[in-house]
Amino acid sequence: MANRPNNPCPGNGDVAKGEQLFKARCTQCHTITKDGGNKTGPNLYGIIGRKTGQVPKYTYSKANQNANITWSPDTLFNYLENPKKYIAGTKMAFAGFKSPQDRADVVAYMVKASQE
Repeated sequence: MANRPNNPCPGNGDVAKGEQLFKARCTQCHTITKDGGNKTGPNLYGIIGRKTGQVPKYTYSKANQNANITWSPDTLFNYLENPKKYIAGTKMAFAGFKSPQDRADVVAYMVKASQE
């Protein structure tokens, strides 16, 4: 298993709770459906295995384009704690999910939803 130094509950994400959190806190800026368009933020469908700054027709910050991070459950978990700290210079305004369990839940939902 990958090292998740900030995650006291690796692999324990609840998809249903993550969906509720995603809808409440992420859908203002993101879609996560196969043909969903970009909003203020990029469509997140298929995010697992994709490098930062790669969604077509979305204008990323230079920091995001140059971060060279491949999204995985681990990188998403750490990023979602504090996006501006994880990728300094990102234009994502979201402050993050401070609760490790909330992050695990949202990541579980994102993994599932981005593959449907």
